[in-house]
Amino acid sequence: MIELSSRSLLEPIAEPNKEEAELHKYLELKSRLHDALLERLNLSVIDKIKTDELRREVATLVNNFLNEEGTPLRSEQFKRLLDDLMHEVLGLGPLEPLLADPTVNDILVNSHKNVYIERFGVLEKSNVRFRDERHLLRIIDKIVSRIGRRIDEANPWVDARLEDGSRVNAIIRPCSIDGPSISIRKFSKDPMTMDMLVASDALSRHAADFLQGLVNARMNVIISGGTGSGKTTMLNAMSASIEHNERIVTIEDAAELRLQQDHVVRLETRPANPNGVGAIHQRDLVRNALRMRPDRIIVGEVRGSEAFDMLQAMNTGHDGSMTTVHANSARDALSRIEQMVVMTGGDFPMSSVRSQIAAGLNFVIQLSRLSDGRRRVMSISELTGLEGDVITMQDIYVFRRTGKGENGEVLGEFMPTGIRPRNAERLSAAGISLDKGMFLHRGADS
Repeated sequence: MIELSSRSLLEPIAEPNKEEAELHKYLELKSRLHDALLERLNLSVIDKIKTDELRREVATLVNNFLNEEGTPLRSEQFKRLLDDLMHEVLGLGPLEPLLADPTVNDILVNSHKNVYIERFGVLEKSNVRFRDERHLLRIIDKIVSRIGRRIDEANPWVDARLEDGSRVNAIIRPCSIDGPSISIRKFSKDPMTMDMLVASDALSRHAADFLQGLVNARMNVIISGGTGSGKTTMLNAMSASIEHNERIVTIEDAAELRLQQDHVVRLETRPANPNGVGAIHQRDLVRNALRMRPDRIIVGEVRGSEAFDMLQAMNTGHDGSMTTVHANSARDALSRIEQMVVMTGGDFPMSSVRSQIAAGLNFVIQLSRLSDGRRRVMSISELTGLEGDVITMQDIYVFRRTGKGENGEVLGEFMPTGIRPRNAERLSAAGISLDKGMFLHRGADS
């Protein structure tokens, strides 16, 4: 039996902030009931019991506890309590309603008292709360332990993922001064397609057809952009054009890509064990992938020395490879790759590095999250070679801003520059139809 206050949750409270006191009392009640359920439920077989059956059993136990203690609840309060307890037992507690809400894109837990969400590009404070810091730490441990990772004082931050592929970063004390913090980038249950990107005005129909053509013609592509600009979404959308008879190897820190083909081998890095050994880095996996007879290699994001091995793969017959990189422009993306290659520690002349980039990469797609919260393709640029020690590029499509609307939305148009890509012949040889209007600048003669 557990000890519950005999006072009704509806009884007036003398504290100045009645709403806050009621919430605290509810969280205390839920915590005690949760502890009692854990004592009575056989956790080893929970995943084998049907959800409806488990819910009936939990409802019976909760009802008995409340009756024994004389704590009355209205039907809607009982249902809320039961839902919350099911989330605690089976899921991620207070986060579950936010994870189930399709309008929520990001969940940002700053501490057990402060949870923010992003809807339609706008941040707002949520009424979700954790009981205390221990409760939040328990949820973090539940997330990371499911994929065999750990977080503690010696390793106070971790990158992880949820079962649906949503990206998670967690950081705890001593690095997070005000208590544990979680950042969750949710992935839609329905993967974003190129048609959906066109419908959301992220790019034009001609540009979308052109990107699908780049994939079919096995061009090597870098997708560049800042945090939250939609790089992984674009990579997923483009990968849908890969033929189903191709062997694809994906390499990621935390597996997020959701490719729709059957012949996919997914590789994921591994952090060091408690003794500080056993870490597996992206560079190790890229090197191993070259021995796996891949038709294409897709690296979720290049962050370090694996960029060198990725370039080697692109220059040694693994055409059609794709990856993403954090950068604010297409030119910055190339500079970042140069820096990452230098990080390998080899004594590479910069001219040699740039020659490898110019020879291996074909196109850079630049994405951005604009001030109105919308994510757009800003440019599609083609690498055209070297002039001296400078990698030359030309923009095939660009987004031209024209101003701001009454509600703060960014106005502009995604349009061709009028330049026909140098790889047009290669695209045509691959059977890609290059309609004249795809590259015709508005106002130009047809």
